[in-house]
Amino acid sequence: MTDQSPSYHYATIARALREIDAAGPGLSLEDLAARIGLSPAHFQRVFSQWVGVSPKRYQQYLALDHARDLLARRFSVLDTAHEAGLSGAGRLHDLFVTWEAMSPGDYAKGGAGLTIRWGFAASPFGDTVIMATDRGICGMGFAADMGPEVATEDLMRRWPAARFHRDDAAIAPLAEAAFGGGQTPLHLIGAPFQIKVWEALLRIPSGHVTSYSEIAGAIGHDKAVRAVGTAVGRNPISFLIPCHRALRKSGALGGYHWGLPVKRAILAWEGAREDARETLPTGM
Repeated sequence: MTDQSPSYHYATIARALREIDAAGPGLSLEDLAARIGLSPAHFQRVFSQWVGVSPKRYQQYLALDHARDLLARRFSVLDTAHEAGLSGAGRLHDLFVTWEAMSPGDYAKGGAGLTIRWGFAASPFGDTVIMATDRGICGMGFAADMGPEVATEDLMRRWPAARFHRDDAAIAPLAEAAFGGGQTPLHLIGAPFQIKVWEALLRIPSGHVTSYSEIAGAIGHDKAVRAVGTAVGRNPISFLIPCHRALRKSGALGGYHWGLPVKRAILAWEGAREDARETLPTGM
C-alpha cells in the first residue's frame, strides 16, 4: 500500500489515537511520532495529506473532549436545518445527495427481489465495504475495527432475502463520489421510523453535531429518545447518513456500530476540514 493511500493514512491515525489515549495529555508530537515509528517530518506529511492541517493542530481534534467542544460551538438545531432543506446549509458535507426510500411492504420482505452489488474501496477511514442497488448506495460500513468479513456479513444480514453479487469495479465510482464530493444517490432500506431518523441525520451539516433528543424532537417524537438511538445505530449507510454526528447531551460520543475510534476519527477529520475552510481568505 503506497504512502498516498487514504487507508494507509487512516491506519497511522488510528495508531496515533490509541497512543494519545494511552499516554494522556502532554504527549509531545516528537514522542508520538516515535511511538508510531515515524520521523516527525513523515508524521507531519501523513497528517497534512490526510486532513490538511498540521499534526499539532490535528491532535486537538483527536482529544477526547473534541465532541464536547463541538456541542458548545457547532450544535445543530434540526428544526432550523429543516427549514433550509437538504440542498441548503444542512447539505451533507457538500455532497448533492438524492435518496429514495423503500416502501414499508418491500422492507418487510427482507430485500426479496433485490440484487445488491458490493465491494471494498479505500477511504479516509480505512477499508470500506459499500453495497448498492440500481437506485443507489444502500449500505456502507468500515472494516478497520471489526475486520472485512464481519463488516460484510453485518450488512448482508440486514437484507437476508436479497441476492448479493461482488463487483468491485461497479462499486469504485460510487466510493469515489462518496468520499470525493460527487453526486451520491442513496437507496434507504428501513422501517418508516428508521427512515425518519436517517432523514434527520442528513440535515446535520459537516463539522457539526446534534443530540439524540434533538433528533427525536425534529421528527415529532420527543419522548422516543431511546428508539431514536436504536435507529441511529441501525443506520446502514455510515458516513453518508452521518450517524457519527449524533451525540449524547453530555457530550459523550455514545455508541458507534463500526467502532468508537472510527467515529472519533471521522468527527476530527470533518472538524479539521471545516475549520480549514473557515480560515481560508475570501475568494479562495
